[in-house]
Amino acid sequence: MERVYETHLLRRSFRQDGKVRNETVANLSPLPAAAIDAVRLALAGKMLVEAGADVTITRSVPHGHVAAVWAVAQQLGLPALLGRAGRMRDLALALIISRVVAPASKLATITAWDDVTVGADLAVAGASTDEVYAALDYLLGRQDVIEKKLAATYLGPRVNPSRMALFDLSSSWMTGTKCPLAKRGYSRDGKKDLPQIEYAVLTDPAGCPVAVRVFAGNTADPTAFTAAVTAVKDTFRLENMVMVGDRGMITTARIRALKEVGGLGWLTALRGPQIAVLAADTGPLQMSLFDEQNFAEITHPDYPGERLIACRNPALAELRARKRTELLDATQAALAPVQAAVTAGRLHGADKIGLRVGRVLGRHKMAKHFQLQITDTSLTITRNQQNIDNETALDGIYVLRSTIPNDEMDTAGVIGAYKNLANVERNFRSLKAIDIDLRPVRHHLEDRVRGHVFLCFLAAHLTFHLRRKLAELTYTDETPPTRTDPVAPATRSQAAQRKTTTRTSTNGLPLHSYQGLLTHLGTLTRNDIQYGTNGPIIPTLAEPTPVQRRAFQLLDTPIPTTLT
Repeated sequence: MERVYETHLLRRSFRQDGKVRNETVANLSPLPAAAIDAVRLALAGKMLVEAGADVTITRSVPHGHVAAVWAVAQQLGLPALLGRAGRMRDLALALIISRVVAPASKLATITAWDDVTVGADLAVAGASTDEVYAALDYLLGRQDVIEKKLAATYLGPRVNPSRMALFDLSSSWMTGTKCPLAKRGYSRDGKKDLPQIEYAVLTDPAGCPVAVRVFAGNTADPTAFTAAVTAVKDTFRLENMVMVGDRGMITTARIRALKEVGGLGWLTALRGPQIAVLAADTGPLQMSLFDEQNFAEITHPDYPGERLIACRNPALAELRARKRTELLDATQAALAPVQAAVTAGRLHGADKIGLRVGRVLGRHKMAKHFQLQITDTSLTITRNQQNIDNETALDGIYVLRSTIPNDEMDTAGVIGAYKNLANVERNFRSLKAIDIDLRPVRHHLEDRVRGHVFLCFLAAHLTFHLRRKLAELTYTDETPPTRTDPVAPATRSQAAQRKTTTRTSTNGLPLHSYQGLLTHLGTLTRNDIQYGTNGPIIPTLAEPTPVQRRAFQLLDTPIPTTLT
């Protein structure tokens, strides 16, 4: 039988004459195994506890969710982006992390810092409201520096060979009227009776937030687009970029301005009247273009040097036709009592009849599809079938216009690039309500409102990356299928359908919504354990669940006991 001899030596290393030397200090082999283990632990900096000592959990606080956000923030270099180490940076970072895991008012956030590990680890527990507002001002002061670095990272030519920047505008309501930015305008939140602010987000082609701008609540889309162009050209100094925006954002007037500025291209869509001109009897947009496929390139002298791509979405055409029929029927049903009142003599006078009819027609915006004959004692209503047929013929059809050269991107690629605007819309949903809860805005000073929006923007940037990294554990489609028809609606992969059906990941772990996953990570607590009556207190993590352990594997980081 082979004998195994084991020796335990205590050695030290030192440098002598430029060389590393080793010296044996003691032979620990004669000591009991427990004593050798104790020496090894002590040399490793571990704290030794007397066997059999009483154990008390003095406190337990949620940790896993903030640790996950902290890990992603470290990987993205966010702390360095926020500035030099110091009190203001720690407060700003704590505000961003808190906004990702538990969005709330500033006062509620300050209170919550006592009950999560971010408060103790970043030494922000007990911070005053004045300090938090000072940190908000600090963040706003760093906005230009931060956004320039984000633009270089996500929009630069090496990482963004398509040279595309997506842009869109949204709004959120305010709770007061004191702020100069609080104005009444077109509410995208359906809060017509409240003042609002507007804010525009610039992203890379995948939808990663890169920059944000805040405007008064009555700002028109083209004005906001001008600010984005200025940011790209002057602030970020990016050349030969292609600005991607919807038809309300990049108008004909804005395109003329882009031509004057030079150095920037565009990708947008034509408005309805412009499409109607192309679809005229002698125009290039004819239904025969879609006999074999749902898209085709056309040309027109009104758009020199541009590519026009006509697309037809049959599913959208069917939806619009059905909706139009429903609105026409609803409008006619609402007009029937008015017509009955006129016939019975209860309503008379052309002016009064016209006012009542106008209110009804404006309800569903169907006035263009009805022909009216009004006198003081009569009202005749008929559908304008010619108008209805003309509009129906263009159902599901949209036309893209772009300066992207054919040798840089094919037709399907251009269509896909325009459809990427859905990524910006998804970001707005995340920013406004689902994840970050930007609205309503409760600040009254203009700079505080801008600081609040920028804080939420940085939290959205973190959330974008966190969602991607944790996609395996959520219902997100990790491998969406490549579209054979770029115009057709997107479909989910078989793997994603299987995840939804079984509610388990590819590794057999239970799935969560993204927010549910954050909540589950929060159940991974850090426990302050005291050994003995007056013994040491040692922070110890609870045993992670398989989902929690897998989440940190996906984040490519060990579960940290502390954030610093």
